[in-house]
Amino acid sequence: MRRSFKFLLRPTVEQAAALTQCLEDHRELYNAALEHRRTAYREAGVTIGYGEQSAELKEIRKADPDGPKAALALVRDYDLIVHEDLRITNMTRSVSGTVEAPGRNVAQKSGLNRSILDAGWGVFLTILAYKAESAGRELIAVAPRDTSRTCSRCGHCAKENRLTQAAFRCTACGHAAHADVNAAINILRAGLALREAAQAA
Repeated sequence: MRRSFKFLLRPTVEQAAALTQCLEDHRELYNAALEHRRTAYREAGVTIGYGEQSAELKEIRKADPDGPKAALALVRDYDLIVHEDLRITNMTRSVSGTVEAPGRNVAQKSGLNRSILDAGWGVFLTILAYKAESAGRELIAVAPRDTSRTCSRCGHCAKENRLTQAAFRCTACGHAAHADVNAAINILRAGLALREAAQAA
């Protein structure tokens, strides 16, 4: 009596490539989700269930459908990727405070929390880290402190350097640039310094 069956599949080259890519995508997503749960528990003691992740993934797809593609493009195009070490769990922690220490700027912080979570930064960085490791790319996280306030030309740091959210003008040397570009240069420079220090150790 036969209790099972074996099937021999003979896919075309195109079908085999598509099947391999599909399995690879599923593997990457599973591992990224697992790392996301581990990070949340390790950094904030928060347990995230499969249902929560599934719902979160749907929201992230709606808010930023190109996020995974952007991560893949970065890994394909660059051997070294440097980003700010954003502690998402700390940035989105409860703002209500306690009786002894009531929360401040609750409305503003709550809005920031929603923006951070809506952007799916934590998931994006997790996917980016996994893809970078799989492709043998170097990924460096640097401290975010003052990267947006420091002049990338002369090194002067002051909150007055940020004219607006997008505009940067150094009050010391007059250097002007888009704030994101200025910060990106500082982040890259910090990452290169960390790599050089690690290589020298």
